[in-house]
Amino acid sequence: MGPGYAKETALPPARAELAAKYAVWQAGTLDPAACPVRDVLDRVGDKWSMLLLIALADGPLRFSALLRTLPDISKRMLTQTLRDLERDGFVARTVFPTKPPSVEYRLTDLGVALLEPLARLVRWAEESHGAIQAARTRFDAAPS
Repeated sequence: MGPGYAKETALPPARAELAAKYAVWQAGTLDPAACPVRDVLDRVGDKWSMLLLIALADGPLRFSALLRTLPDISKRMLTQTLRDLERDGFVARTVFPTKPPSVEYRLTDLGVALLEPLARLVRWAEESHGAIQAARTRFDAAPS
C-alpha cells in the first residue's frame, strides 16, 4: 500500500486515483510516446512556461512587458517559450498594425483552464518550500 497506510485503510482519493492510473500504465496499456501526462508536463512543467502562464493570468501583456516581468529570461528563450505555448494552445498571439508592429499575448480558454491546477501547485510549492529546503540540507549533510 505504501508508507503510512495499513491494508485496511483506504487511500485518499487523489492517491487512489494516481495509483490506479499508474497500475494501468505499468500493465503496458499506454504507449510512452503517446502518454498525455509526459506530453503536457513537458510543456507546462518547465519553469519559463509556468512563470509566463502565471504572468498572463491577470490579462494580456506585450512582449516587452513579459520581458520586464521575468528579467532573468533571455529574449530568445522568451520568444521560444511563447511560441511553444502558442503551438500547444495555451497562449494566443495578436499582432497590432502599428509602426513598428506591436504584439500582445493572452491566455486562451485552454490556458485559463490550466490556472486552477497551476494555482494549487503554486500554493503547495509555497507551503512546502521550507520543508523541501530542510530535506535538502539534511540530505546534503548526511554521509554518502
